Amino acid sequence: MKDLFGQAIYDYHFKNSPENIYTETSISEEDEMDVSYLFREFNEMPIIEQKAITLSKGKILDIGCGAGSHSLELQNKLQQDVTAIDISKKAIVTCIARGIKQTEVCNILDLNENTQYDTILLLMNGTGIFGTINQIPIYLNKLNKILLPNGQILIDSSDIIYMFDEDEDGGKWIPGTNYYGELTFKLKYKNEVEEEFPWLYLDYNTLQNAAIANGFKCELVLEGEHYDYLAKLTL
Repeated sequence: MKDLFGQAIYDYHFKNSPENIYTETSISEEDEMDVSYLFREFNEMPIIEQKAITLSKGKILDIGCGAGSHSLELQNKLQQDVTAIDISKKAIVTCIARGIKQTEVCNILDLNENTQYDTILLLMNGTGIFGTINQIPIYLNKLNKILLPNGQILIDSSDIIYMFDEDEDGGKWIPGTNYYGELTFKLKYKNEVEEEFPWLYLDYNTLQNAAIANGFKCELVLEGEHYDYLAKLTL
């Protein structure tokens, strides 16, 4: 991939003429995002992210850290032992420049299983990295291996059923045969277009069923203001 998301983060931090990011999914029109949002302070974060941070403890892994705002809060304000990882090299360069002490450019599936964690964070629609329903067991199996016996996975997502039109019977008309939260995601930055990639939104019940089927307990921690939620997975 071109790593346009990482480039936007890098440009903003290093004052390299940053521009807004444009995103689009298979069920939604193009939307504009100010890159500064990725650099938000704790009091600017959604309540779900604030709750996840306050629940984090022990040795922490921040997966898909982006600009590192969650890791910085944990490391600097709460004095926690946190490692930030992302597949984006430029995002990690930015995290290092912002002062995050432990970082790695890494896909979750390639993580060393010799290191285990008390808390694993998957925020900003953390279920997105699963890609599709069929890949959930692959990722949960990996998370199982890097989670300490009494550890926790804090993960958020949204039930996007609200985005679909109602049919004549008051139900939802959902095109296609796949699970409605399986989307393809497009991103544009500075007139460049990233390769499309799969991105998964999960309703809580589907996440809970998948968790139980793969050796986890699943608890609904908090519901947000717009169909979003925070869940906790334990072994």
